[in-house]
Amino acid sequence: MPAPKTGGRNPFFDNAKYLAIVLVAMGHAWEPLTDKSRAAEAFYMTVYTFHMPAFIIISGYFSRSFDMRKDRLQRLVTGVAVPYILFETAYAFFKRWADDDPGHPISLLDPWFLTWFLVALFIWRLTTPLWQIVRWPIPLAVAIAVLASVSPDIGDDLDLQRVLQFLPFFVLGLALRPEHFKLVQRRAVRIASLPVFAAALVMAYWAAPRMSSAWFYHRDSAQELGTTWWIGAVMTLALFGCSMVMVACFFAWVPTRQTWFTVLGAGTLYGYLLHGFLAKGSRFWGWFDDYAWLHTPLGEIAVTLIAGGIVTALCTPPVRRVFRFAMEPTMAWAFRKDPADTARARVSA
Repeated sequence: MPAPKTGGRNPFFDNAKYLAIVLVAMGHAWEPLTDKSRAAEAFYMTVYTFHMPAFIIISGYFSRSFDMRKDRLQRLVTGVAVPYILFETAYAFFKRWADDDPGHPISLLDPWFLTWFLVALFIWRLTTPLWQIVRWPIPLAVAIAVLASVSPDIGDDLDLQRVLQFLPFFVLGLALRPEHFKLVQRRAVRIASLPVFAAALVMAYWAAPRMSSAWFYHRDSAQELGTTWWIGAVMTLALFGCSMVMVACFFAWVPTRQTWFTVLGAGTLYGYLLHGFLAKGSRFWGWFDDYAWLHTPLGEIAVTLIAGGIVTALCTPPVRRVFRFAMEPTMAWAFRKDPADTARARVSA
């Protein structure tokens, strides 16, 4: 079960965040290998079933206390909105330079690559008070996701397809309590998760040549994926169910004690956003085309280890200190002072 909090943080959640972000980086590294390797495609599809859902569930869990209080709104701006603006701009300039695409637009309405998550988190968190008052939040969120998956007219602005299709995981996180995480940490669940993972890999290996991995991105409607609306509705429900099973299996094996990587859990947003430059740069610069050995079994293992090592390094405290200005700016100058705080300070002086 999750260990007691140490220094205000629970090791279980920091461990889960770190392991999820490592899988995100590995998934991005496997993507160029999937065209020539059915095994890589199977691992890719399996991991994509649960790594972002797990991360989003944790984000929802830690958003339970969000309301429209001034300090929380300020943190939402400085910790989510400002990093989005800075990294969306930085990614645009990076693509112009690295991909020799000088016309690539800077558009805050059209998130590019990884920045969709910041847009989604901003919207999800703002809607938290609404989800706290409705009677059946999870069924409602699932219904919204299904409707989004069959609505091609939603368009690409703010990546709303992803915002709506991933919404049930955030709402589920809002509804979870510590005892729910204790349930999946039981020994019986850990043991059962092993054959479930094995079965998922076998199923993914079978599905790899028969199914588009784009379903796991949740960024397109069913019609945009070339199928009918009712298949989109069924797939959305089926993938939600599969993701929940796989997330439970993942949480079952997350360590609950302090480990060497627990401290890295506080820096997962750094690793997430910064590794994107290398993930995209490797494509722009043709590394996977120039080095054929990367498509061998040993090469695939090497790519996996390198991706895990890089994102681990990017989550470390020294990197966080360097990039804190972009990820966690204080920006006291940008907000009006609360008159009540000023009065209290005057009285205490």
